[in-house]
Amino acid sequence: MKGLYVHIPFCESICHYCDFVKRVPKNEQMIDDYLQRLTQEIASYSTHFSNIDTIYIGGGTPSMLSAKQLSVLFHALKDIHPVEYTIEVNPESYTEEKGELFKYYRINRVSLGVQTFDQDLLSYLNRKHTIDNVLRVIHHLKDLGIPRLSIDLIYAIPGQTLNMLDHDLAMIEKLGITHVSCYSLILEEKTYFYHQYLKGQFHQMDEDMEALMYERVMKTLKQQGFEHYEISNFAKEGHQSMHNNLYWTLQEYIGVGLGAHGFVDGYRTYNHRHLPEYMHDWMERKEQQTEEMLLTDDLLFGLRRIEGIDIKKIEERYHISIFDKYPSLIEKMSLGLIEMKEGRLRLTREGLFLGNQVFMVFV
Repeated sequence: MKGLYVHIPFCESICHYCDFVKRVPKNEQMIDDYLQRLTQEIASYSTHFSNIDTIYIGGGTPSMLSAKQLSVLFHALKDIHPVEYTIEVNPESYTEEKGELFKYYRINRVSLGVQTFDQDLLSYLNRKHTIDNVLRVIHHLKDLGIPRLSIDLIYAIPGQTLNMLDHDLAMIEKLGITHVSCYSLILEEKTYFYHQYLKGQFHQMDEDMEALMYERVMKTLKQQGFEHYEISNFAKEGHQSMHNNLYWTLQEYIGVGLGAHGFVDGYRTYNHRHLPEYMHDWMERKEQQTEEMLLTDDLLFGLRRIEGIDIKKIEERYHISIFDKYPSLIEKMSLGLIEMKEGRLRLTREGLFLGNQVFMVFV
């Protein structure tokens, strides 16, 4: 399989926790000029179009584009016929006209940036939507017949309680959502929260409470019929993200747009992160991947998946004995962080909480 990731870097405002490649545009012309350049970059990969199985339009906030601008973007992708076609949406920037465009251009999956169903926490995160916005978007997308709806949730937000988290999880069931990406709030450099932290005005949630919340997420979503298939991702049967699975199984994907990464023909590609440089020449560099690089990625991504790594396949592919090459894995196994089961190396339940201790073995 092969994927295409398309990055739209523009946001109407910047969330306090976000470190993605993004900016508030100066004007509409800046977006129009970017889309013109993006269209050229997309066209440069036209020989791959017939083999692309997934498209994922992310950001930034793709849904903040006007209906006219979205039409320009979708038209640039019209000769690709993916099995899965996803766009990220922020609830406050969705309109029924945009939803109709999604349907017309065969988008069949929407990833909705909800983060929480608590209005006070949304304000704290500097999210601009209301709960009513979320309900309106979900109902309209369902009315349109767009079959696959994913929601992003954040937990371990300072001030969040278990009751608030329980309410978020109950809303997932009430709204009939089929995919959930659920992440703890991470303090990232170059964010508003990080600057507050340096001033002593931001305090992360206690690690024990964070672990308790993750446990609650796993337990509740399992009760609702979700399969936990990656550390932070849960899906109803048949609703796993095909596009993200490409990343985690080291399959090829093209990355277009500001700051986008790709993995094509054995090369990692890295686009410029600053808009003027991107407008001049989109790709910053490309790096041929060595066997050692690919092995590291295979192990890191593979262990993020709940089913883990097929040891025999890894050892045959890279001509190694994994426990000889990484003897400290034995220690992690004795600590109860990883286990071997039916020929697969995988994180234990304890290891899901402390995965970084295992991942450090490979880097």
